[in-house]
Amino acid sequence: MTVPTPHAAALARIPVREAEVEVLGSTTRYWEYGNADAEHTVVIAHGYRGDHHGLEPVIALLPEVRFVSPDLPGFGVSTPMTQAPHSIAGYARWLGGFLDALDLRQAVLLGHSFGSMITTYAIDAGLTPPALILINPISTDPHRGGGRLMNALTRVYYKTARRLPERMGRGLLGNWAVVQVMSVMLAKTPDPELRRWIHEEHHRYFNGFSDPRTVAEAFDASLSTDVTRYAGSLTMPVLVIAGQDDEIAPAPGQYAFVAQLPDAELVMLDHVGHLIHYEQPQAAADALRRFLGSLA
Repeated sequence: MTVPTPHAAALARIPVREAEVEVLGSTTRYWEYGNADAEHTVVIAHGYRGDHHGLEPVIALLPEVRFVSPDLPGFGVSTPMTQAPHSIAGYARWLGGFLDALDLRQAVLLGHSFGSMITTYAIDAGLTPPALILINPISTDPHRGGGRLMNALTRVYYKTARRLPERMGRGLLGNWAVVQVMSVMLAKTPDPELRRWIHEEHHRYFNGFSDPRTVAEAFDASLSTDVTRYAGSLTMPVLVIAGQDDEIAPAPGQYAFVAQLPDAELVMLDHVGHLIHYEQPQAAADALRRFLGSLA
């Protein structure tokens, strides 16, 4: 039996517009939530193998904010880039082009996990948003987060998927058991119904990608850097929301990262890991509301 989506009623009360734009050869599909005349506009870069659905539990609780949430190239229903590699640098170039195409250079940026690498790299490369929000940012060497054995197995998994014929590679990447194990490892909530819904979400959307090669390239990108390398460029107000039990981006790294920033706030949430947007969306929304309200 399918578990009802917890935030469905709240999200249904928010106007949503769907559109697409061409950026670096990618037909990028994006969703605009809220009113165009909202005081604050936030542009989202989602996590690895996610899509625009991921942050909807938080978006649903902030009807006063305009969110623009694209599927990253090669994920969801956005096509891959043909004019840039699927590296962090390539995605950062795409983000700048996306903002230019929609005249959103003055929007607040929000990066979740993999998206935190993209947004911070883009700022280091020249983007100047008025503020930055990072949820579960990758603030520790990604080769260390998640454990040495799991990282080694994951690298073999994606390397194998890249080398197989496309149909077989897609089958390996979409294997039900693999996705389930990943979801079980990430979920920390003791609420059995919420856990079931989280697993259903991962099975619905984790396999929304264009092709195995793009997924493998993006996986390589996800291991290539972390947000601390760009701390010197993050001079704008920064909000970091992190989970005390996050094994992908451990809490000590979050404290160390925020200590490097001149104007940053860290909201550390107990009893949650890398799925803050699913497990504690209200706490995340409250932190965003306070932060946005503090901006001049």
